[in-house]
Amino acid sequence: MNTETELKFQVAPRKLASLLRNGSGRRHRSEQTLVSNYYDTSKHKLRRNGLTLRVRKIEDRYVQTVKASGMGSVTRGEWEHEVSGAKPDLKQMKNTALERVATKKLPRKLRSVFQTDVHRTAEERRVRRSRIELAVDRGRIGAGRRSRPIAELELELKSGHVADLFRLARDIERKTGAELDLRSKSERGYQLLAREGEGAQRAEPIGLKHELSPQDAFRVIAHSTLRHITANADPVRKMDSEGVHQMRVGLRRLRAAISLFDDILLRASTARIKAELKWLTGELAPAREIDVFLKESIQPIADQDVPKRGSRAIRKEFSRQRTAAFRRARDAVDSARYRRLLIDAAEWIDRERPRSADDRTIAAYAGAVLDRRVKKARKQGKQLSDLDPGQRHKLRIKIKKIRYAVDFFRNLYRDRDQDELAGLSDRLKRIQSALGSLNDFAAHRELATEAALSAPPANRRAQAFASGFIVGQEREAAQDLIADASKQLHRLRRLSIEPGK
Repeated sequence: MNTETELKFQVAPRKLASLLRNGSGRRHRSEQTLVSNYYDTSKHKLRRNGLTLRVRKIEDRYVQTVKASGMGSVTRGEWEHEVSGAKPDLKQMKNTALERVATKKLPRKLRSVFQTDVHRTAEERRVRRSRIELAVDRGRIGAGRRSRPIAELELELKSGHVADLFRLARDIERKTGAELDLRSKSERGYQLLAREGEGAQRAEPIGLKHELSPQDAFRVIAHSTLRHITANADPVRKMDSEGVHQMRVGLRRLRAAISLFDDILLRASTARIKAELKWLTGELAPAREIDVFLKESIQPIADQDVPKRGSRAIRKEFSRQRTAAFRRARDAVDSARYRRLLIDAAEWIDRERPRSADDRTIAAYAGAVLDRRVKKARKQGKQLSDLDPGQRHKLRIKIKKIRYAVDFFRNLYRDRDQDELAGLSDRLKRIQSALGSLNDFAAHRELATEAALSAPPANRRAQAFASGFIVGQEREAAQDLIADASKQLHRLRRLSIEPGK
């Protein structure tokens, strides 16, 4: 087995050519047309197991490649064999990752699911003592009648140090505005098959193996959350409300993972990443908050006993604020700071080293983490009705982290324990939803008050009436939410089950 260590970037087509204007690199430049067929079953068994099977035509020969997802964000296993034609030769699967999922029926079930046709221009770069291949790919990816263009940059470490790979990545980002893209061509192909990829993207399932160390498990989780973030960059640019929401969810999941694994992460390097994640979260927050306020609180009052003048005035004001907030979110993901954050986070995930020698497996570690956090949340929830909005907000964050932990660790638990785990997840969701609504009400009160006080004189009284109506409705609803959250917190139980196969 070889390991492939690479970074992929999306680059504006007009800037791709500038990457190859290095006169000293022309001597080591090559050009190829690469036509690749990707194979899987109708139910995508290989993809579900983190595998890719590809047969690529390179001039007059065919190369079969098996790839397996790795522990970090930039390295994965790769097995290559020359084959006689365009179809896979499963006799070559021995001693590859494909061997563990192969059955006698697999050869009959495999079919070409999508194809890529790419012109690749590659040249070698020297960065300190490392050799790095810089490859510019232009072409198309197709699945049936659907296709999309490919215009991307790949940096592959041929020899040397991963730090040099990221050093070159930062230099290219500064010069061209290249943006890290954690999707492989195969992932983009599967998205094309499913007619996905244009809109907001939800989190992918996380599959942890029982024997992993907590450190390696963290890398798997953190990489998945970073992919969730980057997958929603284009929807945020299109000012899509669900895209903003999903990117915020990705950010919260990564920040939750950092908190859950706090005792094994280096504080200095982690602090820098946390600060940048907090910055991006803050840039997206107003868009989400105002969007929710407009849809859930302002628009419904149009059909209620509220003067139309007041409802129109407050709706117009917050529609204006919503547009400005979404532009702010769009500008954030278009910024150099965002692009640097992606590179820094990817390097941190790949290179982060533990600060403690914890010899537990992730199975034992996960059980202890969930048990401890559920116990603390239940204890604090006993006085929920006495907590002020700030304290309730902190409790909501704790509940959210437990819920994300359940999602991260779910497949570590035995099948017979899944019902209990699902029950815990449902209770956590209800508590989080109730506390989230209470938090929204507090934010809405501030927004409505500010809107009423700053309204033009002609609309001030009407808008103040509409604002007061909204605040009154929400105050009445708050009592029911507190009662429901208290009930669910009381039913919350320490997770006594142990992870197992």
